[in-house]
Amino acid sequence: MYIFKVKGKKKIPDYIQLRDENFMLVGYFSFREGRSLRNLEKFGLEGKEKILEELVETMPYGKLQKLEI
Repeated sequence: MYIFKVKGKKKIPDYIQLRDENFMLVGYFSFREGRSLRNLEKFGLEGKEKILEELVETMPYGKLQKLEI
């Protein structure tokens, strides 16, 4: 799975995209500082919210990265 961070504009918050091995979009989540990510269980990422939040905070915008957690 791959992760991609997108910068929001004005009232639209930043968000992340989750993509499969064929780079097809499988889900996206808006995020703001201080709010936790939700509904990750349908992607097999339950219990990894804290790790994902730390990754999202540090990763650059616009760069596709392989999600290895």
